[in-house]
Amino acid sequence: MEWVVFIEALQNCNHHFALHPKVVVAFFFFFIFTPLNFQSGSQFTHVWRRILQAFVPEGFPSSVTPDYVPFQFWDSLQGLSTYIRTMLSTQALLSAIGVGEKSATVIGATFQWFLRDLTGMLGGVLFTFYQGSNLDSNAKMWRLVADLMNDLGMLMDLVSPLFPSAFVFIVCIGSLSRSFTGVASGATRAALTQHFALQNNAADIAAKEGSQETLATMVGMAFGMLLARITVGHSVAIWFSFLSLTMFHMYANYKAVRCLILTTLNSERTSILLENFMKTGQVMSPQEVSKMENVLPLWASSWTLKNTKSLYTQINLGVRVSSLDRLEMTDLLRSAESHYKKAKYLLLERKGIISVITHKDSTASDVLQSFIHALVMANLVEKSGSIHSESQSWMDKHYEVFLLKLQSSGWKTERLLSPSIIWRANWICGSSDEKID
Repeated sequence: MEWVVFIEALQNCNHHFALHPKVVVAFFFFFIFTPLNFQSGSQFTHVWRRILQAFVPEGFPSSVTPDYVPFQFWDSLQGLSTYIRTMLSTQALLSAIGVGEKSATVIGATFQWFLRDLTGMLGGVLFTFYQGSNLDSNAKMWRLVADLMNDLGMLMDLVSPLFPSAFVFIVCIGSLSRSFTGVASGATRAALTQHFALQNNAADIAAKEGSQETLATMVGMAFGMLLARITVGHSVAIWFSFLSLTMFHMYANYKAVRCLILTTLNSERTSILLENFMKTGQVMSPQEVSKMENVLPLWASSWTLKNTKSLYTQINLGVRVSSLDRLEMTDLLRSAESHYKKAKYLLLERKGIISVITHKDSTASDVLQSFIHALVMANLVEKSGSIHSESQSWMDKHYEVFLLKLQSSGWKTERLLSPSIIWRANWICGSSDEKID
C-alpha cells in the first residue's frame, strides 16, 4: 500500500511540473515528491501538508484550470505590493488629518473621515448602476482597471498632506477610486472563480483564495511597517518607494490577467474567432485567443491599434426600435420579410454599423447567433453589395459547423457574455404585412 502512495505522488509531481514548473515545483516539491516512509521527519511532513490544505483547493491541481497557479502567483505579488504601499499612504493620510498634533480636534477628524467613507459608498453604488452588467463580459479588463483605480486612491492619500486646503476633496477622490476598485474587483473575482472551478468547487477556491490573500496581507503589513519606519521623515525616500512599488504593482497585474485563458465567449473573443474562421476555416484555441485579446480599455487600446478596427466595435447589440428613423424602419421591415422570417432577431446596417434588434422571446443561443450574424455582415460591408443575402447564405452553410468546431476546441457556446439587453421587440411576419411593437 505504501508503494502505491509513492507512485501516486510521483504522478502528481509530473502533473504539477507540466502546469507551471517554476512555481509549482518550488512550492510543492518537498511534501509531494518525498514518500512518507523514506523520510525521518514524517510527522513534520504531515503537519506541513495539513497547513498547505488551508491555501490550495481540495484535489489540486486537477480541480482547477491550468492558469490558476500562474494567476495566483502574480496576483499574490501584486497584493503584497499593495499592502506595503497601504502603510505609506495611511501614514500620510493620518498625518494630514492631524494625528499627533495638539491643534487637531476629534470631531474634525471624525467628520473628515465620515465624508471620505460616504463618498466611497455613494461611488460604489453609482458604479454598480452604470457598469454592473458589463463586468462579466470583460472580466480581464475590469480586473486590471480595478487595481489601477486602487493605485489612484492610494496616490490621493499620499498627496493629501501636500494640499491642506483641498484635503477633503482629495481624500474623497481617493475614496471614490477605491469604491470602484471594491465593486469591480469583487465582481470579476467571482467570475474568475467560476472559471477556475473544474469540479463545482467555486466555494472552496474562493475560501482558499481568501487564505492566500490573508497571508499576503500579513507579510505586506510587516514589510510596510518596516518600510514606513525606515522612511519616516524622508519625503524623497517615501515617494521613491511608493512609485517603485506602484510600477511593480501595475506590471504584476498585467501579467496576472495575461495568464488567464478564458473559454467563455464575449464580444472580442467571438470577433477574433470568427475573423480567423472566415479566413482559414479553422477555430483557434483559447490559449491562442488569450494572447490576441486586449486587456486594456478601448480608449487605451486605440493608442496602440490605430490602424486596426475590430469587428465587434461595429456592432450595437439590443438596439431600441423607437431610436430608428423612418428610413431605417422601412429597411428593417423589408429585411424582416425577406431574410429574418424564422430568426429571433433583426439586423440593420447603417454606415458600417450593424444594429441588432432582439425578439422578446429570444434565448441566450439566439443572442449568440444574432451577434455572430452581425459580425459576418460587418465583415462583408466593404466586400459585397448585398450583405443581407450573402451573410444569411454564410450563416446557413457555416454557422452550425462553426459552433461544433468551437465546442471541440474547448469553447463554451451556451451564451454570449455581453451587457444586459434591456430593449427587446416583438414582430409578426405575415404574408401581407409585418408588425413591430
